[in-house]
Amino acid sequence: MHYQYRVQNVCSKAVDFDLEDGKLYNLSFWGGCDGNLRAIGKLVDGMPAEEVIAKLAGNTCNGRPTSCADQLTRVLAKALESEAAAPAAPAAAAPLA
Repeated sequence: MHYQYRVQNVCSKAVDFDLEDGKLYNLSFWGGCDGNLRAIGKLVDGMPAEEVIAKLAGNTCNGRPTSCADQLTRVLAKALESEAAAPAAPAAAAPLA
């Protein structure tokens, strides 16, 4: 599922990503340090969201109590919560023989 969130107290304005089976894909930030944020996107592509959260949570930037990477972990946690709360899709019916 595709997600887009606004982030706070950092140079970037928003973050986009896809979650598929608990894994993070197609991460992109709007604004911020372009080279560093694109590199983060490449490094975490295909990684389990929980692992991304464990590695990047609490990272700070330039004296701020947060960073773009930390903001990513916060919105990833929200996305995981919303997926866990969503009702499961019904199983596909087996084809008739």
